[in-house]
Amino acid sequence: ADSGPKDDLIAAAKKMAQQGYSWRMTLEGNFSNTSEGKADKDGLVQLTLTFNDTTTQVFLKGKKGAVKLPEQDWQSLAELTSPDNTQRGPGRFMGRMLSNYKAPAAQVAELFDKIKELNKDGDVYSADLTEAGAKSLLTMGGRRGGNAPEVSNAKGSVRISLKDGLVSKFELRLQGTMTINGEDRDINNTVTVEVRDVGKTNLEVPEA
Repeated sequence: ADSGPKDDLIAAAKKMAQQGYSWRMTLEGNFSNTSEGKADKDGLVQLTLTFNDTTTQVFLKGKKGAVKLPEQDWQSLAELTSPDNTQRGPGRFMGRMLSNYKAPAAQVAELFDKIKELNKDGDVYSADLTEAGAKSLLTMGGRRGGNAPEVSNAKGSVRISLKDGLVSKFELRLQGTMTINGEDRDINNTVTVEVRDVGKTNLEVPEA
């Protein structure tokens, strides 16, 4: 990638992370959901995830986290992903997903080994993903264990808008064929992240 646009985006991501910010993420495609997020300057992340009519609350910092699934008590991320956890379905899937979660500033900072040529048009930066980069994002960085899905025909693109030297919008398009338990499934998802309240975001952590 060209060093000028790359440096712009790295600086924007670093500036956001140092001040704290909020965002709204919308996923459209095979799986549709919305989420609200906040991150403070110390790296603590708060997520409110909405699936259909249910809401899950999450706090993350580094590799540690706490999750409150609908109608359940708070659990640590380690408890949710433990092999000893007898809970199946959404809870285990949520735990694996959150183990690899990256806030928007970190996503931008880690994009450069996943893209081809980075283009700049005013305050908008865009690039196509490499096949390896698209595969990594489709599988959320790869899953532990022997049941990781196979991905073929992976491709995608990213588009990032800056305003006043900060990321204001982040759009990721991903396509591919995922093979799970011998069944092929075509994936076509668009993730849109809108950033706001940079330097004005506060997090309140429940005592529980």
